Amino acid sequence: MSLRDETQTFQQSWEARVGDAIARQFETDIEALRGSGILDHSAKAGDRFPATSNLRDAHNAPFDLSMLMGKRPTVVTFYRGGWCPYCNLELKAYQSLIPEIEAHGAALVAISPELPDHSLSTAEKNGLSFAVLSDVGGKLASALGIRFTLSEAVLPYYEKAGHALPERNGDGEWALPMPATFVVDKGGLIAAAFIEPDYRKRLEPRDVLQVLSSLAKPLPVS
Repeated sequence: MSLRDETQTFQQSWEARVGDAIARQFETDIEALRGSGILDHSAKAGDRFPATSNLRDAHNAPFDLSMLMGKRPTVVTFYRGGWCPYCNLELKAYQSLIPEIEAHGAALVAISPELPDHSLSTAEKNGLSFAVLSDVGGKLASALGIRFTLSEAVLPYYEKAGHALPERNGDGEWALPMPATFVVDKGGLIAAAFIEPDYRKRLEPRDVLQVLSSLAKPLPVS
């Protein structure tokens, strides 16, 4: 089953559980975010991936993403948190492709705004062998133009579900990154960017392999 099929199946079961009114509220909120113009200011293919010094790995050690990108192509996928079922489906789908990603000479990292303890729990729960990082204070997500503040309309639903983001993320804010995946060529240029205001929609991980294959091809002779 593709990731798209898995997320759609979960979405249908979620809507059946919560009812039409709540489902419509989230649809309205997603479209408001899409219409806010946020995508006009987010990073795109051809941009240089921003440098950052605030990333921490799941054991709370500093992680130098720029150094990694200087050595090999890197797939960087942003997820909302280990509490998000769509994110967990996505992370497990990427885990299944690790041998193929590495066969292309590339690395994969996943980034969320959550504190390292939660990143560690997410990695252990999903059996992840790639780096799961914390974007402390959402600085990298902000630099990429993908961070936003949740609307007042949906906060009660997050609170009722026990998703205390200000505490989980340690920054006191109700802010998240839009789900986003960047394929960054060796040296730091973004070769492909997928950014989606609808948190239920994710890039199909196998599409990443096509981009990595294109990066490995020699340039045509002029």
